[in-house]
Amino acid sequence: MTLPAAHIADAFRAACLDELDAPKPGNVHVFASGHRMTAAEFEQSAAAAAAPIAADGARVGTRILNAVEATFAAVGANTNLGIILLCAPLAVAAGTGSSDLRSALEQTLAQLDVEDARLAFRAIVRAAPAGLGRAERHDVFEPAIVTLREAMAAAADRDRIARQYASGFRDIFELGEPVLAGVSRTLHRGWATVAVYLSFLSHFPDSHVVRKHGQQIAENTRRAACGFERRMRELDRPDELQADLLVWDSELKGAGINPGTSADLTVATLFVNRLRSILPP
Repeated sequence: MTLPAAHIADAFRAACLDELDAPKPGNVHVFASGHRMTAAEFEQSAAAAAAPIAADGARVGTRILNAVEATFAAVGANTNLGIILLCAPLAVAAGTGSSDLRSALEQTLAQLDVEDARLAFRAIVRAAPAGLGRAERHDVFEPAIVTLREAMAAAADRDRIARQYASGFRDIFELGEPVLAGVSRTLHRGWATVAVYLSFLSHFPDSHVVRKHGQQIAENTRRAACGFERRMRELDRPDELQADLLVWDSELKGAGINPGTSADLTVATLFVNRLRSILPP
């Protein structure tokens, strides 16, 4: 039995709102705006992108392009390209109704074709994310000649979102999900989200920060995240960390540092968690 598109759309919106409710340093959230964007714009973006992401029977590339276009119609800016790129194949996999979401996703990724790449390239050019440059292979400004998965695999060494397509979303299933499962029993969902975000941010340099600011600043950010992740594990009440997190948040935003890839991976993890709650056991 397939999963209704409305249920997938609801899960997507809920995941986006969950992520906004967490004080994620350097990223936009309900505690502080940043990078000339507000939480309200992200809420509007989630509402606009939900239906295209969940569109019944639509291919991955179509969902990506339509969700980006809907976002621009709603807020006039790129607020969620990474989220859309990650969540579109997850939505297709969930739509099959399979209880084995990871296997369904692998099948979805294996079936991606050149048309998916063509549509996704259009979406990426439309969104024009910060740091987007020209590539030697499979440049999004050129006609697609390989499948979307092959194009993403060519970019996997420099972009963590692209790497998910090549690896079968390994970071989501083997890092994000276990962290979320481990803390959800004892932490409020907002703080569980912070735990996931800090885990991604501390495990590898954020590729969005690398593109904009270089490897050294990304590595410095990663090391700082390691300290906060350790402190959060040691505290009986993680909300005691909120003031320090918001200080670091202000410092990062003041320097124009936005760990957007870690935030996008966090949304995808929350989306998987929401989907599992409505898929057959």
